[in-house]
Parts: sequence; C-alpha cells; structure tokens
Amino acid sequence: MWGGVMQSFDVVDLIRTQFPDAAILTTADGEVTYWSLGAQHAFGYLESEATHRNLVDLIVPLAHAHEHAERMQQALRDGLVTFESVRRRQDGTLLYADVSAKRVETPLDTQPSILLVEKDVTLIKVMRDARLMEARYRDLLESTPDGIVMVNPTGHIVIANSQAERLFGYAPSELLGKSVDLLLPERYRKAHVSHRSNYLFHPRKRAMGSGLDLQGRRKDDSEFPIEISLSPLHTEENAFVMSAIRDISERKNFEKALQEKNLELANANQAKDRFLASMSHELRTPLNAIIGFTGTLLMKLPGPLTVDQDKQLKTVQTSARHLLALINDLLDVAKIEAGKMELRPEPTDCRAVLEDVMAVLRPQAESKGLAFVLSVPPQACWLLIDRRALSQIVINLTSNAIKFTHAGSVCVSLIRPSMEPGGRTDIMVEDSGEGISPADQARLFGAFSRIAQRTGPQAEGTGLGLHLSLKLATLMGGDILVHSREGQGSRFTLTLPGVAT
Repeated sequence: MWGGVMQSFDVVDLIRTQFPDAAILTTADGEVTYWSLGAQHAFGYLESEATHRNLVDLIVPLAHAHEHAERMQQALRDGLVTFESVRRRQDGTLLYADVSAKRVETPLDTQPSILLVEKDVTLIKVMRDARLMEARYRDLLESTPDGIVMVNPTGHIVIANSQAERLFGYAPSELLGKSVDLLLPERYRKAHVSHRSNYLFHPRKRAMGSGLDLQGRRKDDSEFPIEISLSPLHTEENAFVMSAIRDISERKNFEKALQEKNLELANANQAKDRFLASMSHELRTPLNAIIGFTGTLLMKLPGPLTVDQDKQLKTVQTSARHLLALINDLLDVAKIEAGKMELRPEPTDCRAVLEDVMAVLRPQAESKGLAFVLSVPPQACWLLIDRRALSQIVINLTSNAIKFTHAGSVCVSLIRPSMEPGGRTDIMVEDSGEGISPADQARLFGAFSRIAQRTGPQAEGTGLGLHLSLKLATLMGGDILVHSREGQGSRFTLTLPGVAT
C-alpha cells in the first residue's frame, strides 16, 4: 500500500517543494539549471531569478570563488566531494554551508552536470565558535572598559562582553548568534553588510576614531552615537573580527555645544569687525578736523597765542594724533583678522623707503640726543612689495627703538645676506637701549602688549605697533626676528622674501 502511495507522488516535485536543504543542479561550467524551494529559502533568489545564471555570481563570495572552482573540478573528476564553505545570500549577508557536490550523468546529456546539496550550518558553527571564544577570552574581555563584540566571517556574534550588552540594552547571552547588523539602525544595514563582508575578507586594524560616524541601535530601537575600532583575530579554527564599541554621546554633545559657541564667536567677531570699520571711519573724520584746526591755531593764522594757549593746543594736537594712530592701527588689525587687508605689491626701492622714514623720525631722535644712523647700499634696492606696509613696519620698529632708547644710538640697516635666487632681504633696526627680558620677549608681539621700562619715564604707546607689524610682515611672506639682552640693547630684523636688486 505504501509503495502505491509513494508511486503516486512525483519524487522530483517532492524534493523541489519539501526538501529543507538547498538542491541545485548546474552544468559543468556552473550555469544553474535547477533551483529548489529550499535553495530559494536559503539564498533569497526565486527559481526564475536563479536559473541560467552562473552559481558563482549568485552565491559564492569573491574571496571563495577560487576554492569553489577547485571543488567543482574535484566533483567532476572524482564523482563526489563534500566541504564546508561560506555562501552569500541575495541581500549580501553570509552563511556557512555544508556542501555535497555530485557528478550527474544522463543519456540525454552530452556533458555531465553537478548536483549540489547545501545545508545551512551557520547556527551550529556560531555555537561552536562561541564555546571556544568563551573559554579563551571571556575573562579578558570583561576587564576592558569598552563594549566588545566578536563576530565570525559571516557576521554573527560569537561573544559579547557585559559592557556591550548593557550598552545596547540586551540581557546576558541574548546577543549570541545574532547578526551584528542588529546593532545598527535599519538605514545603515545594507551598506554595512557590504563594508563588513569586504573587511572580513581583507581585515586590517582600524583604530578607535578612524572610522565613519556611526549610530548604534539599542534593543528598544533608540539610537546613540558610537565609535568603533576593529581588529582581526585569527585562531586555528577560524578568523574573527573584534569590535571595540564606545558610546560617544557625551563627546558629541560637547562638540555640538562647541560648534554653537564657535558660531556665536564668529558672529561676534564679524560684528566686531563691522563695528571697528564703521566707528574707525566715524572717529577719524572729527579727529582729522581737530588736528587740522589745532594746527591752524598753532600756526597763529587767526591771531597770536599766549604761552598757556600754545602749550594747551600742543597737548590737544599730540593727544589727537595719538588717538588717530590708535584708530588707524585698530582698523588695520581688524582688516587683517577679517582677511580683508589687500596688499598691492609693486616695484619698491627699499633704500628710498628707509630714507623717507629716517627723514620723518630724525627730529624725534635728535630731540633725545641720539645718534641716528642709516646704513644702506649706495645704489637703489628694488623689491616687489607693498610700499605702504613696508613703510609702516619700519616706522613702527624705528619709532619704538627711539622711544625706548634714552642715550646712545639707533641704527637702521638694509642687508642682502644672499644674492642667490630664493634668498631674502633683511632690514635691521638696532638700538643701545636697556634691552628686553626673555619673559617680555615672549609676549612682545601680542595685541595691546606693552613692556614696562626699568628706567626713565614710561613711553606712551598703544601696544599695537609690533602686533600689527608682525601681521603685515606675515602677509608679505616675511617675519620679524628679535635679539635682545637686558642692558645691551635690542635688534629687530624684518626678513622679506626675495633679493633686492
């Protein structure tokens, strides 16, 4: 009776619909000619999607293609071969399979076919690996402060320490055997499957913080920012990837707050720049009028002045000029900080610039009884440079030397250390003043930084001259160097790119 019942069934149809494992028939070249329902369930492809395609393109990862080809040749040669390998599903995820491949020949075929029966043994493999990892590494992993998750080549978790379980909200051992993709939000998983598969077949160490910004997904579906470092781990039985996972929520919050503060600071700086540009213009206009009318009065054009009036007007004129210089310096600093200072390089005779500066400042030096010396080559010395910026720097350096020297000399020199291409031109300002201490030299070029004198009356100044000079020198591709010893004077050297000709 049972024989009659069995004969009423189509055995091929029974295998196609009821056989739990994947049954696949291919040509000797690997083209799929039969695809069972078990194969559809195991790998995700419908029969219509799988037939007439090469099996390697469907389910064999690239890293295992050579091994698969050798096994198929062995099946054709020996008739039967069994082996364990990694397979790829339609969605890119990986699984372990026990594979039996048998050569099949029929009278109708001119060439033999290969019948493959593939059984998904991923869970068995994971449990076996999990027992091995537990025995070897559990105590070590529990001692680390980060969450540690170790996965096998198919991306399944074989061990997770308690820190990782708490981090993602899972009970002890609940992550065992799960796909590591479960720990990422849905929107990342498709891309992560590809990245993970590539990494598993081409592993390399990746330090914490060198990866992409990622979000972790807890069991309750909440998300949080994470940082991951990856390390390959090879044992006699298998290859694994160890992931160290860190919750960086606190750092991200700090970075966000810092970005907001930086934006506020940038907005404040822009407002400052606009204020300085506007107010500098508004303040210079009345100051110029004050200076102009004061000069007219001092020239006694409207009429004679008393001694006290002359003295008071000179005080007004000096104060107004001091304030105008401060405003001009502030405006220039604001332009440089805002990146709006435009230099206009032009062929400039450095020798002529120094002579002009000496003519302007000579009365100031001679009024203090200082020897005021200019040392320049006899011929013109041309550089492609912004003349106004060069003059402003030299005036600042020289006026400072005069201001802080009570006796002796101030010498300004133009030096060409090298005539070779790519050389430089130096403008040196030396004085015989009281010198600058190392501590004061360290803050010499800071904005509003003023150095207290040890002897004599305190010199007036805004504290912006050297700061602005260094900014201008840097814009021109140069630098300002200082050499000074207490009691032995100071030497400031403006170094400019290019050789004067």
